[in-house]
Amino acid sequence: MSFLDLDHVSHHYFSKNSYTKALNNISMSVKEGEFIALLGPSGCGKSTLLSIMAGIIPNTEGRVLLQGKEIGDSEMGIGYMLQQDYLFPWKTIIDNVLLGPKINQTTSDELKERAVKLLEEVGLKDVSEKYPNELSGGMRQRAALVRTLINDPKILLLDEPFSALDYQTKLKLEDLVSDLLKTYHKTAILVTHDIGEAIAMSDRIFMMDSNPGTIAKTYNVPLELRNEIPFLSRRHPKYQILFDKIWDELEAKEAGKKVVELPNE
Repeated sequence: MSFLDLDHVSHHYFSKNSYTKALNNISMSVKEGEFIALLGPSGCGKSTLLSIMAGIIPNTEGRVLLQGKEIGDSEMGIGYMLQQDYLFPWKTIIDNVLLGPKINQTTSDELKERAVKLLEEVGLKDVSEKYPNELSGGMRQRAALVRTLINDPKILLLDEPFSALDYQTKLKLEDLVSDLLKTYHKTAILVTHDIGEAIAMSDRIFMMDSNPGTIAKTYNVPLELRNEIPFLSRRHPKYQILFDKIWDELEAKEAGKKVVELPNE
């Protein structure tokens, strides 16, 4: 059995007089330690699917299993990292990082030492007593990553965590996150609309279609790219080959939709 399994998952949004099918019949399996990217246009249900995996919203149909258990029954830790860092401005960085353990009443000197060590690993040495407004956007997002990792989650869900950053900072964080996840052998699901980011960071890419959201195609990222850090993988010839392939597929889908939308003469 896979580490994470989605079995014919669908989700409907209901209103007073109608409903919208956001996701339809999604099935996928993820191995432990694998990095998966969900790629697709805005509105295809990527973030909705991630929220279902996190157990934040219920799926209307199907099952989500984490090591064979329904997601709501699993005791395995899940880390969730969003586009914004959501650090509390009145709390120091170390207090922000340890917020989860404090809520769960699991704080300890050992955990605080781990938090300081993780901050050092992501290049935030000596900032633990600073406040969020004293840090740059990239530094804040690194602090948010440490907050996500502090409870040692078995799976990380990443919802476009680099989209609000400038390009250079984004590339540096891609390398950092990729290295940390490999070092700690974490399973990760990344939601993105950036083809390059999906190729550079992941082992497999699930391309989604919209109205309703479905898995349209799966791409296996070549081993030569997966063995490189994201920055260097972008320079490999096979990167551009896969990029062009996915680009053409997305263009063809968009062109097909435009044709369908043309009025009859």
